[in-house]
Formats: sequence, structure tokens, C-alpha cells
Amino acid sequence: MESLIKHEVEKLNVQLQHERINKRRDIKYYTLKENFELSLLALPAVILLFIFNYMPMIGSIVAFKRFRPNLGIFGSGWVGFKNFEFFFTSQDAWRVARNTVLYSFDFMIVNLVGAVLIAILLYNIRNKIAVKAYNTVMILPKFLSMVLIAFIVYAVLNPTAGVMNQILHLFGFNGTINWYAEPKWWPLILTITNLWMGIGMNSIIYYAALVGMDTALLEAAQIDGATKWQQTRYVSIPHIVPIMTITTILAFGSIFSGDFGLFYQTTMDVGLLYPTTDIINTYVFRGLQNGNLEISAAVGLFQSVVGLIMILIVNGIVRKISPENSMF
Repeated sequence: MESLIKHEVEKLNVQLQHERINKRRDIKYYTLKENFELSLLALPAVILLFIFNYMPMIGSIVAFKRFRPNLGIFGSGWVGFKNFEFFFTSQDAWRVARNTVLYSFDFMIVNLVGAVLIAILLYNIRNKIAVKAYNTVMILPKFLSMVLIAFIVYAVLNPTAGVMNQILHLFGFNGTINWYAEPKWWPLILTITNLWMGIGMNSIIYYAALVGMDTALLEAAQIDGATKWQQTRYVSIPHIVPIMTITTILAFGSIFSGDFGLFYQTTMDVGLLYPTTDIINTYVFRGLQNGNLEISAAVGLFQSVVGLIMILIVNGIVRKISPENSMF
């Protein structure tokens, strides 16, 4: 009798398992069927993503070869990790890695604080025409060519007729500063330039999140006697914390990378400024100019792998602390 009951229970479990599997298949089928039009619309973007983002990954094997153009990628001989070893043992490795990481952290913090501050200020402006005007003015630098931005910076920092030296003269400073021959000023110059370029676009993300906030929360805080600062600290900022977390996680993916145009065009590629302006991207570009394709590929692959690892680590930390704010 007992064995018969066990047999019936096992039979029922197998039947239930088959029903669950069939139900999952039906759900997947109906989901695909219901979203067929949307999937079809996404197909061109998926194809382009595969062609231009995934297929070029095959070229990453150049990082492990002694590349010879006449033999091609697959015909060139394997050298293992020697290309990586060449970079990490070179005298430039520490300099470019240090500059890249420090600038990434600097830009990450300054851009986050600046964008959140501007977004909160815009949110507290009730004149919609003024908000649109401010947004337009702040976003404009993002759409300018880096060559044009480089010449704007040069007009400000020109050693003889630059705006900055003229301002210093007005305040009684004797002599002129040759900005393009003194590396110590460029961390500040590049930080200000990067902030000016991106603060408008970055602030829109947080401003959009604030616009979607329930105004009843602010009204309740105001009724309770909260000041503007307290409303901002306890209502507005907590509302955009998830967005701030996501953008910070994504920023960590570029910790070993940088804006090539900013560091190459703005500095005019002046060799005297390399101690504080040379980053991995500009180093790789000079390697490509000299024909060192395999070393440049090795450095680029290293950047990508480190960026992926950093995103996974930071996202894992966020998931442990606050699961609802993590990316995945």
C-alpha cells in the first residue's frame, strides 16, 4: 500500500513538472508572438550592433600576435602575452595608467556633483522659458567639435593674447604664463573643460527624474516646515539616488579609458604636457601612428577587460548594499 502511494506521488510530480515545462514554452511562444512587431523593429539595430560591435572583436587576437600586414591577422605568428608585457614594463606604463585613473575619478566625482546641483537648481526655477534657455545654453558645448573646443581653450590660454593672461594682468599679475609649457595647470584646465562640455547633457538625466517626482512629497515637507535645503536633502536627492547609482556604475566601466579628443586636441599634443595629460588612449594612438598595431591592440583589450571587471565589481557591491539600485 505504501509503495503504491509513493508511486502515485512520483507520477503526480512528473506530470506537474511536464505541465510547468509546457506552460513555460507556451508563455515564451505567446510573448514572442505578441511582441513580433517590436522585435522586427529592433532587428536592424541588433544587426548593426552585431556587425560594428561584436564582429570587430575578432580583431582582438592581434593583441596576442606579432602582426605582419602581408600575412594578415590569422597568418601572423602567436607571441602570447609579450605585447602586454612590453606595455607594462615600459617607462610610460605607470604615467599613462596613473593619469587615466586619476582623471577618471576626478571627472566622475566633479561631473556627478555638478550635474546634480544644476538639475536641482533648474527644478526650482518655475519659469519654463528660462529653464529651456538655460538648458539650451548648457547643452550647446556637447555638440561642438573637439577641434573647435580646442581652439576656444587656446583663445583663453594663448600665452601672448589669451583672455586668461589679460585677466591676470587686470589683477596686478606681472608677466605671462605659458600655459602650454607648464604641465601643473592642466589637471585643473582639463577638469573645467570637461565639466563645461558635459554638465548640460548630464544634468538633463537628473532633471528628468526630478520632473517625474510626485510634488505631493515636497508639499508635505513644506507643510511640515522643511526649508529648501531640507526638501532637497531629504526628498529630491533620495529620489534621484537610483539614477546617480546607475551612472556611477557605468562610469566605472571607463575607469581605464578617457576622452581622446579632450586629451589630444585640447592639449595640442604638446610633448611638454605629457606628464599630466598623457592617458592610455593618447598613448595607444601614438602607437598606431608608429605602426605598433599589436601593442595598441593589447592595451585596448586590457582597457575593455578592466572596464568590464570594474562594472561587475561595483554592481556587485551595490547589489549587496542596496539591491533595488543595482543594474542587474
